[in-house]
Amino acid sequence: MDKSGEAYWKATLGLLTKILAVWFLVSFGAGILFVDLFNKISLGGYPLGFWFAHQGSMYIFVALIFIYAKKMGEIDRKFDVHEE
Repeated sequence: MDKSGEAYWKATLGLLTKILAVWFLVSFGAGILFVDLFNKISLGGYPLGFWFAHQGSMYIFVALIFIYAKKMGEIDRKFDVHEE
């Protein structure tokens, strides 16, 4: 594999790592690990930890899908492997 291919995969895996880290922190971290801390804060009358465990993680997941698609398109254009 040439240097450009290695750089492309490095950028792709870097993006994927960041996206998965955010998803882990929001879904597992906010919904399970830090639930006691977040439950001290209310959002719409519900404890924030409860909200993250049930609603927030889904909203963040959908947002991450769109962010991933946008950033992956930018990486593809940068390395000239994009589709028209």
